[in-house]
Amino acid sequence: YEVITSDWSSDVCSSDLAKDSSMSFGCDVSSLLSCSAVALTPQAHVLGFPNAFLGIFFGAVVLTISFALITGVRFPRWYMIGANALYTIALGFALWLFSQSYFVIHVLCPWCLLVLITTLILFAGITRINIREDVFPVSQSVRHFVSKGFDWSITGLAVFIILAMIAARYGVELFT
Repeated sequence: YEVITSDWSSDVCSSDLAKDSSMSFGCDVSSLLSCSAVALTPQAHVLGFPNAFLGIFFGAVVLTISFALITGVRFPRWYMIGANALYTIALGFALWLFSQSYFVIHVLCPWCLLVLITTLILFAGITRINIREDVFPVSQSVRHFVSKGFDWSITGLAVFIILAMIAARYGVELFT
């Protein structure tokens, strides 16, 4: 849900910003933590439209799968492999966008960071489901690792690394 609402907000704001580049977003916290500054860069429309549209699409896929799984629906193997492939692409794209913000633009977008972390967690979740449900052929040791929940430590480590990178580069300046 957070992915869809944050992407919808980003999309609405991007449309407004296209009309008036002097406006600022409610998520502009500082000069280093600014949605509008990032939205004005070419990276924000790398495919020719606001990146938020992709988040809305991917978020809808995850919500559909989540609600269906909760109700006991079993998707065909090809569908779950396709969903995992889409989220692999989504995660790669979110990581690329983060790298652009971090290394090239030198400004971070709060909504984009939320989408990055959410996409990472959702990718981990759908991969976990696919391993538990034997969609992916993996070794018994990997299956055991996942069944014990140890896979979440990798996800937590990835989130920690992202946050540590941000803290190391920007520190308290992020909020001033």
